[in-house]
Amino acid sequence: MPGYRKLGRPTAHRKAMLRNLVTDLLREGRITTTEMRAKEAGRAAEKMITLGKRGDLHARRQALAYIYDEDVVQELFDRIAPKYAERNGGYTRILKLGPRQGDGAEEVFLELV
Repeated sequence: MPGYRKLGRPTAHRKAMLRNLVTDLLREGRITTTEMRAKEAGRAAEKMITLGKRGDLHARRQALAYIYDEDVVQELFDRIAPKYAERNGGYTRILKLGPRQGDGAEEVFLELV
């Protein structure tokens, strides 16, 4: 199905999980997760950084509606987004780590470029 992956979760759980992943990525700069989750979280994180580049009040309120932590939104608009002012997309990178010990799922680093 084009557009998004369901990730084996009900809608509310999936949305909350992706919001948590994006919040942690913007807070820490790098997170470890599975490949499919990283691809979806990367898409959402790129949208948040694009909002940060816009920088107006409406964009800030849209980011606050998605990101759980107000301090992370402040950091996004003040530090992260200006760093990517000259870049047209491609703010995240996925580095493969190998299979996870327990279930063999492909683990990756999702990080800001």
